[in-house]
Amino acid sequence: MSRLKRPKILVIGELNVDIVATGLRAVPEMGAEILADKCELTLGSASAIFAAGMAKLGHDVTFLSHVGNDFLGDFCLRALKQSGVSTRHVTRKPDETTGVTIALSGKRDRALVTYAGAVATFNPESINETVMSRHDHLHLTSYYLQTALRPSFRRLLQQAKASGLTTSFDPNSDPRDNWDRNIDSVLKFADVLFVNEREAMKLTRSNTLNGALKTLGEKVKCAVVKRGARGAMAIQNEKLFNDRGFKIRAIDTTGAGDSFDAGCLSAYLRKAPLAECLRSGNACGALSAMRVGGTAGQPTPQQLQEFIRVNSSADDSKHTK
Repeated sequence: MSRLKRPKILVIGELNVDIVATGLRAVPEMGAEILADKCELTLGSASAIFAAGMAKLGHDVTFLSHVGNDFLGDFCLRALKQSGVSTRHVTRKPDETTGVTIALSGKRDRALVTYAGAVATFNPESINETVMSRHDHLHLTSYYLQTALRPSFRRLLQQAKASGLTTSFDPNSDPRDNWDRNIDSVLKFADVLFVNEREAMKLTRSNTLNGALKTLGEKVKCAVVKRGARGAMAIQNEKLFNDRGFKIRAIDTTGAGDSFDAGCLSAYLRKAPLAECLRSGNACGALSAMRVGGTAGQPTPQQLQEFIRVNSSADDSKHTK
């Protein structure tokens, strides 16, 4: 499929940088110092990493947000443009400071420290809603982090549906661990919901993944649960789907879930079977985790298909011995 025929994507959401420290050999403690193998400044935010991933996969992507009129804001805009994302609807705020997430990445897990900055003040007044008519799909994320935008999530998704767009939603985690129940009114307008395993159980008050999937399946058309190294599961029309993912040596998992969203959704929008969507998502997530930062490892369509072909062949070979 040519680039021009792919659905046009609108992403409305937060924009900040990530400072990623990798190779930590211990958990950081207050009052103590530990060493990292590498540290890089990269494009951050779930919304922007997703947008960059969709653009790399050949979609026309427009990003709608605001950042501070500062060095970090310059960095975000430059990184998005280099990824092929349109930034004509990103405004600069001289009285705001661009947000920062510090990602501390060890061999088995990571910790995030976020200064929200302009992320928390982005609000509906910044949104030119007529832009929706020029796109085919709307993606929203970071429900709990975007405090000023949060009351408008339902309206934005509802308006997108009324305008003929398909929709997707990745709420991400609640840093305050409150898990606002009003999110249910948002879910009803999402065609595809993306969550990780912990988020799925927190959102549904479930003690098991299968229980969470069943509950989410009653709320949205398609619910996808990302499980990291264990792959992903999904439910659609009461039918469960599973993909075990890929065996890789992960360097940094920052943004891997957002790259998963891009790979899975890109396949979903071309009406691929859901099992294939999960496979594509897992591949994009794996490729992202093999590089530092959320966007460095994001694949083109050709790179994605080659990774799936080679690694699927390796799995088949292991099982036929």
